[in-house]
Amino acid sequence: MLGWALTFLVIALIAALLGFGGIAGASAGIAQFLFVVFIILFVVAMIARAVRGNPPV
Repeated sequence: MLGWALTFLVIALIAALLGFGGIAGASAGIAQFLFVVFIILFVVAMIARAVRGNPPV
């Protein structure tokens, strides 16, 4: 998921450099959303791992 977020970030940066404001804004929004989802899932996975008895690495 982090890979997809980085992909959309790169697309947004390239589109912004080329002057495509709408595509850049949409790609940046998607990248932000995917990054937030990634962080939430990461925290949930760390909590689940700690509850099972394995300390987070």
